[in-house]
Amino acid sequence: MPPLSTGDVSLPQPEGRGASVALSDAGDTRLGRGIGPKVAAHPGQSGIYPLPDAKEAFAARVLLARAADRSLDVQYYIWHQDLTGTLLIEALCAAADRGVRVRLLLDDNNTRGLDKVLAMLDSHPNVEVRLFNPFVTRRSRALGYLTDFARLNRRMHNKSFTADNQATVVGGRNVGDEYFGATDDVLFADLDVLAVGPVVDEVSRSFELFWSSGSSCPVDRLLPTVKPAAREEIASAARRTESSPEAASYTRAVRDSIFVRELTQGTLEMEWAVAHAFSDDPAKGLGKAPAEALLARRLEEVLGPAASDFELISPYFVPTAAGVAWFEDMARRGVKVKVLTNALEATDVSFVHAGYAKRRKALLRAGVTLYELRRSSDAGSGRRPRSAGGSGSSGSSLHAKTCGIDGARLFVGSFNFDPRSAELNTEMGVVIESTRLAKVIDDVFRDRIPIDSYEVRLSDGGGLIWMERGEEESIRHDREPGTRLWQRVWVRFLSVLPIEWLL
Repeated sequence: MPPLSTGDVSLPQPEGRGASVALSDAGDTRLGRGIGPKVAAHPGQSGIYPLPDAKEAFAARVLLARAADRSLDVQYYIWHQDLTGTLLIEALCAAADRGVRVRLLLDDNNTRGLDKVLAMLDSHPNVEVRLFNPFVTRRSRALGYLTDFARLNRRMHNKSFTADNQATVVGGRNVGDEYFGATDDVLFADLDVLAVGPVVDEVSRSFELFWSSGSSCPVDRLLPTVKPAAREEIASAARRTESSPEAASYTRAVRDSIFVRELTQGTLEMEWAVAHAFSDDPAKGLGKAPAEALLARRLEEVLGPAASDFELISPYFVPTAAGVAWFEDMARRGVKVKVLTNALEATDVSFVHAGYAKRRKALLRAGVTLYELRRSSDAGSGRRPRSAGGSGSSGSSLHAKTCGIDGARLFVGSFNFDPRSAELNTEMGVVIESTRLAKVIDDVFRDRIPIDSYEVRLSDGGGLIWMERGEEESIRHDREPGTRLWQRVWVRFLSVLPIEWLL
């Protein structure tokens, strides 16, 4: 295979990479022995355990790493070098120390500052680290975008954490404090699921495709060897992080969580349902995936047309003109369409909000019910942290990506309803046929979302108003709540730029 072009430089050629594949039989592992009888008792079905709680979602990953006997396959878009990121790196190292084969595949767009850590991790004989669509120029990534924008604009947005090919965690969370609730002033409402059974094989096959794709480059071909002094410095920093007072709540979460112990003992109560994992063809990272291999196309075919209800939760919601027409068609057929996305005061990417904002009136005229998550969605917090402006972090932000159809099936994964997810980034997720789990989304739209969100409506004059549910009566906002004039002007300016395809 020829090297990947990067303008005036080239990525290392993929030939000669170490060959490794997902385990085909791990029934003799602790996880396999605990899960096997349950899987056998539910032929054709997978066990699903939702992980809406941030601390439990963190504990799930640590405990799966501790429970693994033979392999860990880990794939993420973002991995921060913060408290939770460091704790999870240490969990991978501990697994490797006891002989577990660890394969870590990260998108390279958010690894700035991690090169020494990744090189140190990769130096372990039981660990291999690869970067997807990497930057050859490590210090000046802006230069990479200038010389190779077409490739580097395409990122791997997939998220999965698979132990012994027996249990996997997939969903919307990346690895970082904001995703696991470790930052007091940021609330990311998010969702993962722990899955066992046949769907795990499908997640493993997806990981294998990405691991062996031409876009995945071993870090030892990109990064210099870590010197002993730097290795000790990294290890000392990790020890300080682990012993810090801030780590105590995560130590407790791992200590107190019982679901992985129940999983290995075969006593965990799970929802058993038909479930399938889907992902984009990794060739999408080079712009070479055929249209029929794109996740958006496959999800539309698998989920099928909604007959009565379509409920979508998407933090980055950019429907485009084609999407508006799709929603209009559903509404004409009598389908009740409800959408939750971030309000401007809560979003962390105002560019994306601009792409959504210019479609609101058309969506409302089509009969779509629109909710926008308020800046402080924690009903008990009473705090109203500052909002994002141009591109900063907001006080609270929706990050979950899920949809429910007809109260019968749902999707949980990394896919946002926007052009970037559809056309540029690679995505993955699971489709679950479960009336019980789909009803959870319906209940959230009925009970929780109206309390924590603004409902956007059309005024009698055709403008937009935002209705906020108060303790005694509803509050009407005639401007986007919690924002300043310059923010609204900025978003309006962005909405007229021809950048929708990038969002």
